[in-house]
Amino acid sequence: MPINLQLSDRRFNRLALLGIALGFALLLGALATVVTSFNAGQSSTELVRHTDKVIDQLSLLNVELERAESGRRAYLLSPNVYRLQTYRDNVRIAPQTLDRIAGLTSDNPVQVENVAKLRGLLRLQLADMQRSMALVQANRTVLAQAEFAAASPNSIIRKVRGVTEDMRGTELGLLSERSAKLDQTVARMRRLLFATGIMLLLVGAASFWLVRRYTVDLTRTRDRLHVLNTDLEGAVLERTAELQRANEEIQRFAYIVSHDLRSPLVNVMGFTAELEETNKSLVEIMDRAEREAPQIVTDAMRHAREDLPEAIGFIRSSTQKMDRLINAILKLSREGRRTLTPEMLPMDRVLADIVASMEHPIDNAGASVEVETPLPNLVGDRLAIEQIFSNLLDNAVKYLDPARAGRIVVRGRSKRGRNIYEVEDNGRGIDARDHERVFDLFRRSGPQTQPGEGIGLAHVRALVHRLGATIDLESTLGQGTMFRVSFPETFSDQGVAE
Repeated sequence: MPINLQLSDRRFNRLALLGIALGFALLLGALATVVTSFNAGQSSTELVRHTDKVIDQLSLLNVELERAESGRRAYLLSPNVYRLQTYRDNVRIAPQTLDRIAGLTSDNPVQVENVAKLRGLLRLQLADMQRSMALVQANRTVLAQAEFAAASPNSIIRKVRGVTEDMRGTELGLLSERSAKLDQTVARMRRLLFATGIMLLLVGAASFWLVRRYTVDLTRTRDRLHVLNTDLEGAVLERTAELQRANEEIQRFAYIVSHDLRSPLVNVMGFTAELEETNKSLVEIMDRAEREAPQIVTDAMRHAREDLPEAIGFIRSSTQKMDRLINAILKLSREGRRTLTPEMLPMDRVLADIVASMEHPIDNAGASVEVETPLPNLVGDRLAIEQIFSNLLDNAVKYLDPARAGRIVVRGRSKRGRNIYEVEDNGRGIDARDHERVFDLFRRSGPQTQPGEGIGLAHVRALVHRLGATIDLESTLGQGTMFRVSFPETFSDQGVAE
């Protein structure tokens, strides 16, 4: 009974595509939300790091100024090299620290102004300290101590601390504002993700219901189809057996017809030979009549004497061609009915023997045959394999280009469970329009300069198909041809050949 699920399939496909599109859109939205949240988090982290760097550098500046001031004070009280070095190191690096602070805060006008104040205070402080150290080094320590006490140098440092505190406060304020915005963004992201999750759950539930309903329908259909398939398998097996019997019957019919055709053909060939001998006698009689009684020789007799040998020759060539065709059909029929015997074939040795058996025609053609070893070994019927490669090599030798030295190469490889062999030549090539027809029975391609009836490649393809293999060719007219045969690694007999 016919089963029509077209409407259900169409509805299911539409709903499934709609669910997939909706789910995909929701996932994209969720992904965009996560990416945005991640970027916001990264920005927040960078801002926190930036604030920490600014605060660290401000603290470092204060420490360096304190150390420089301590070094100066100690040097004024009791000069020594260590105190002088402490003073010099911190005086040297304090401006560098201030430059780093300026670089970190260059995007904030308020902080730029504060950095300018710090530079002015730093110059005053460094100048005051430099004057004190110069007086000590000039042995005017008492004056230096008096000026230090009178100037109250800590007042400048207190101003520096005040500016750095202002800058720290500004950075912390910016951080608080940014953190508040980040919290708002994260809250929005959470709401969006929650809504997306709910929608995804709804889509998933709807999809589960849809798939379950469709699966139930498919299960019912499968059960009904199983009943039909059970009967169908029996019908297929029966039909296959019928086709096998029909194919075998065709093979037997071809053999019987070809065999029975030989009897009348042999008679025709025999009578042709007798007719040829009789014609020789008639020619002698007519020649004698023309010499002794030319008046009895008519024009019709003269025409018959001239035309009869040509007609006999035509009959002889036609019967010989028919004889070759019958032999070819008989050969194909016998090969198709032959039982294949698989064995492990060392292809290096098999190809070497085939090339050795063809040494004479190869030498006459002035060609060279190269077998690229090692070739993958093959499990197959030895006679069938030898016939396949003998025909391919024979064709390659026959159709070489006389304008250049012939070169034929045989190579092989294993790939994805198959053994692939290639026979390539640099001969005259095959026109692209004839790539398929050269495998047809009694069909040939190009100028017919070599003897043959067009059965070689047809026989090759029949054997190849029976072995479960495939054959194809690549060829460019005037450049050469490559035949490629691909065998399964496991031997198989596909039954009666084509």
